[in-house]
Amino acid sequence: MPKMKTRRSAAKRFKVTGSGEFKRNKSHKRHILEKKSPARKRNLRKAALVSKSDHERVTKMLPYA
Repeated sequence: MPKMKTRRSAAKRFKVTGSGEFKRNKSHKRHILEKKSPARKRNLRKAALVSKSDHERVTKMLPYA
């Protein structure tokens, strides 16, 4: 059986943690930042985990993760 291909777009967006969960960056931090509060922008810097409902979809996109 041939090797499965990884979705490169997903490989650039998600990293696997030690416990097998996926780390992701938060959205809304690219532009229109003047109206957002400093606390909100600071919280957008932190990484988040992919929700349980999306976990299976990300796993299919990253077969070797």
